[in-house]
Amino acid sequence: MSEEVSIQVNFSRPMPLFPLDQATLLPQQVLPLHIFEERYLRMINDALDGAGQIAMAVFRGQRWKQEYHGRPPLRPAVCVGQVVQHEQLPDGRYNVLLQGICRAKIVEELEPEEGLLYRRALLQPVGVGEVDEQELDGLRDWLDEALTEGPLRQMTAASSILEYVRNAEIPTSALLELVSFTMTGGGELRYRLLAEGDVTRRARLVRDELEHIGVLIRRAQAQRPEDWPKGCSWN
Repeated sequence: MSEEVSIQVNFSRPMPLFPLDQATLLPQQVLPLHIFEERYLRMINDALDGAGQIAMAVFRGQRWKQEYHGRPPLRPAVCVGQVVQHEQLPDGRYNVLLQGICRAKIVEELEPEEGLLYRRALLQPVGVGEVDEQELDGLRDWLDEALTEGPLRQMTAASSILEYVRNAEIPTSALLELVSFTMTGGGELRYRLLAEGDVTRRARLVRDELEHIGVLIRRAQAQRPEDWPKGCSWN
């Protein structure tokens, strides 16, 4: 993460959309995908012939369950991803690694073209301005203490994240993205982190969630799980 790689996104051109039922990709995250549907096989083929970029989108509401193969409504926030590795299997399916590049929002979805099964939209970048790293110093200090002395040190990723926290070469804004997809849950929080372009507000969301997780860990420890009869658990 200490090496900066600049990847350009051409927002003047339509971007292929890959919608799922929840936010699955954030900037700097690497997401493995197994592509087998005909429309998305075409999408990956077309992307690889171009810039190698697609946007991971999110269905709005539950209509997608009945209209999955149609055009159910989408939420506005997306994450533009870059295909960084791909393998085409003998039967045509793909295994893909997609790296999150930046946040964006759907400005206009294009009408379907004859013979083109996947969806495309014009996008607008979100939160791509300069970041004042000093505004995030408090988060970095808090993370160092929480992962060293607080209940969060019990989390599986705590030791590896702490190494990044103490690596001064990693910008705190990049560290925030790492913590967002490593130590917080999915669902609505992940979508809020995707949709929020202001880095200080994202930092607040992440810290609030981690503080809540810390409370839950303390409550669990107070139940003395080491003394539970086999098969019992705390909720």
